[in-house]
Amino acid sequence: MTFRTVAVIGAGTIGLSWTALFASHDMDVWVSDPRPDLADAVAGALEAFAPHLGRDVADLAPRVHLAADVAEAVRHADVVQENGPENVEFKRELFATLVREAPAHTLLLSSSSAIPSTAFADELDDASRVLIGHPFNPPHLIPLVEVVPGERTSAESVDRAVEFYRFVGRTPVVERKEIPGFVGNRLQNALSREAIYLVEQGVVSPSEVDAVMTNSLGIRWSTVGPFLGSHLGGGPGGYRHMAEHIGKSMKKMWAGLGQPSQNPEEQERLIEAVESAYGSSTYSELSEARDRKQLAVLSALDSAGSTRKEEN
Repeated sequence: MTFRTVAVIGAGTIGLSWTALFASHDMDVWVSDPRPDLADAVAGALEAFAPHLGRDVADLAPRVHLAADVAEAVRHADVVQENGPENVEFKRELFATLVREAPAHTLLLSSSSAIPSTAFADELDDASRVLIGHPFNPPHLIPLVEVVPGERTSAESVDRAVEFYRFVGRTPVVERKEIPGFVGNRLQNALSREAIYLVEQGVVSPSEVDAVMTNSLGIRWSTVGPFLGSHLGGGPGGYRHMAEHIGKSMKKMWAGLGQPSQNPEEQERLIEAVESAYGSSTYSELSEARDRKQLAVLSALDSAGSTRKEEN
């Protein structure tokens, strides 16, 4: 199927990033958001993100249109990418509008980062084309999109979602079961919990946790992921050797992983520690540095190629 027109509902950080990405793939993008500065926000995002996408802002801007409301945004859309608040009732009401106003063929995707689509599609007349397309921030740079069908999502809609995200250069991974937080955020939260515990216990500071990650696991996992990393860590015997010889000590370590208290006093200490480490730089300075580094990693990975087969 050809994807010509996409509607972006919600123009916050994620929605603006999606807008630039979709426009860079020569789609007409209709953006809807009640924010009073919508025109300035879109223009600023296109100017900031166009260089990341190897495009000139003058090429992207004519493809992006501001809609007066949701109905206008979705009127001719092949795909809708929703980026509203993480609130079940909000999404339930919005998707009822999307089902009513969008053409019958329109794919209805949500960037929800924690709420499965079944939770807000349960009362819809047609939930067959509603599912999750959860990105990682910023989606115009980070390739992963978690494609998570709901209980009433059709197989055809899942296939079309995978096709769409590949069309815009992303790496879709279809998840077979709905689970709160999906896969990426659950993994991230598990690591964050231990990182917070280690800081609370005075083992390391927030910046030292970041140094550990960016100089070890971050490098390894960005190239091979945790399972292939362990498979290689087992030497010629692979993951079997790793599991049979180190598995017992790993299980003992799991039992000792921390549960941070995060009471108000501990939370405030953690906030102050992070602000002390990074507060001297502005959000723009930090995010621009992050994006430069992420682009460099993506470029290096692309140059090196991949030995892994796509699995969906």
